[in-house]
Amino acid sequence: MQLPRFLRTTSFRLTVLYAGFFCASVLILFGVMYWVGAGFISDQIDQTAAAEVAEVRTAAHGGSLAALRGTVTAYSANASRGMYYLLLDAKGAKLAGNIAPLAPVLGVRIWAARDEGGSFNGTPHEVRGLGVAAPEGGYLFVGLDAYELEEMREMISRSFLVGILATIVLALGSGSILSVGLLRRVETISQTSRDIIAGDLSRRIPVRATNDEFDHLAASLNAMLDRIETLMAGLQEVSTDIAHDLRTPLTRHRQRLELARAGNSLADVRLALDRSIEDVDSILDTFTALLRITQIEAHTRATAFATIDLSAMLNDMAETYASVAEEQGQTLATNVAGGLLIMGDRELLPQLFSNLIENAIRHCPAGTVITVAAAATPGHGVVVEITDTGPGIPADMRTKVFQRFFRLERSRTTEGTGLGLSLCAAIAALHNAVILLSDNHPGLKVTLRFQTANQTV
Repeated sequence: MQLPRFLRTTSFRLTVLYAGFFCASVLILFGVMYWVGAGFISDQIDQTAAAEVAEVRTAAHGGSLAALRGTVTAYSANASRGMYYLLLDAKGAKLAGNIAPLAPVLGVRIWAARDEGGSFNGTPHEVRGLGVAAPEGGYLFVGLDAYELEEMREMISRSFLVGILATIVLALGSGSILSVGLLRRVETISQTSRDIIAGDLSRRIPVRATNDEFDHLAASLNAMLDRIETLMAGLQEVSTDIAHDLRTPLTRHRQRLELARAGNSLADVRLALDRSIEDVDSILDTFTALLRITQIEAHTRATAFATIDLSAMLNDMAETYASVAEEQGQTLATNVAGGLLIMGDRELLPQLFSNLIENAIRHCPAGTVITVAAAATPGHGVVVEITDTGPGIPADMRTKVFQRFFRLERSRTTEGTGLGLSLCAAIAALHNAVILLSDNHPGLKVTLRFQTANQTV
């Protein structure tokens, strides 16, 4: 027969284990109480018996056995309940006392006796006393009823049994309640996982706002699920965008091949092949960019970081692109402070800045002023700003442009892969840099915040 599920949980097993520890602790506690209490009462009885023996001897004035007999007889006649006296001669015959003759054993002795007066209704009980030598070879014994010791033992035994039972009941009861509660929360997580496996990526684990470890676990799992849902949505969008972006060059490629096959001259075939090669190169560029972004996001190049003179790099790139901007009727200006040092990749950082500058040149009309500026600012490390006076990007689109294959021009007829800013975001993330888009009034401002070379990357 299989046990109920909550009895098979780890929490219930731990509860049973702790219950065993508690029971052992209770056993040790009551054992110590029993040992200390019994020892104390026994010492009290022994001290009382010794004092009574001394008193009897004093009352007999340390005389002969006959004088001691008279004293014991008087004490026995007036003895309170639970007080026992016995005097034997040298032959072991009883001379006086209120109990039957005993073997003459010196020192402390214990035996089970019956109260001749009937105060114990004939029930055997423990008597503890002291036996000493009397004059003329006699034997004197004074004993006390140890009912207090017996009652203490019985009380501790009853308390122990009650304590053990209460400990077991409370431990198992609380363990069952705790196990049921934990099982419900675990089952909630399991059910959510099954729903997600079934395809409902919107399901999340409920948080009870108790701020306990289950809430922390639920928050972490929900954050992970949010990330997974975002990645799945991005993957679906990327798949769709790849299909759109590759369909056009592949269609043109096929048409040119058909025209080349039907062409009548070698020049037509060469022209078709040249344009087809351009389309294939465009497709290869798309896949190369995707692979490069994946490699960067995996942080496989972080070990290649070195100290880089950002000032020199930006000035060199601005000088390179100044002529390109001039050909487009634009102006490229610089305002770069000297001595800016950061930790970074010597190959990826130039690609980051070239993509941003090329985007500004490509998407801005003639007459646009493009500015590359950089400076060290307190609290923000090195700040690089690439601004233009072009049409800019709408505010609601400034986060979307970092998505792969996203384009403001949704017809997707313009040149490019739609991966330039995605690559920029990946390179910035690799360098722990913050990249922000804002309004330049007019135009677009791209802000990059890097840590300096003496800061932890």
